[in-house]
Amino acid sequence: MNIDFNKSQNGLIPVIVQDDQTLQVLMLGYMNAEAFEKTQQEKVVTFFSRSKNRLWTKGEESGNFLTVKSIAIDCDQDTILIKAVPEKVVCHTGSFSCFGNKDSKGFLYELEEKIIERIDQKTEGSYTYSLFQRGINKMAQKVGEEAVELVIEAKDDNGNLFKNEAADLLYHFLILLKAKNCSLQDIEGVLMSRNQ
Repeated sequence: MNIDFNKSQNGLIPVIVQDDQTLQVLMLGYMNAEAFEKTQQEKVVTFFSRSKNRLWTKGEESGNFLTVKSIAIDCDQDTILIKAVPEKVVCHTGSFSCFGNKDSKGFLYELEEKIIERIDQKTEGSYTYSLFQRGINKMAQKVGEEAVELVIEAKDDNGNLFKNEAADLLYHFLILLKAKNCSLQDIEGVLMSRNQ
């Protein structure tokens, strides 16, 4: 990896750290050539601390290390992206991320949260809650119906209908996950374990 540490006067370049599984941005720090080399060798994120004016391994005091899974360099060779596995919380304030506790996993996770909220709050007039009230058999039946409709649309040439049926299937699947005390992250974990 060719990194141009000379682009800045102090020899420091920005480093963005993401959660390896969720891709949530965890923090921003800075590295010089020595910090980068140490990070590569030890597979634990080490920054150059501007306030301490020395190398600083994230977690050296708290034990909340960031284990490196991958390193990428941007097109200008002056910014590093590290995907890492956090030991626990990342931020010194106690938040999981330095950008707050809110997960940034994408719209499907936001939709899952909305479904859980509607069910837990027993939102009257909500299709989600009314389907949930009808029980596991009805929820499972709905997933089956949507799967069959998706298969039918897959055999035709209408891309718009296919996408809509795929969306319906995902939506009803998320309701069924809630009913089974399961989460999208649980299913993602199974898929990731198969990708080892």
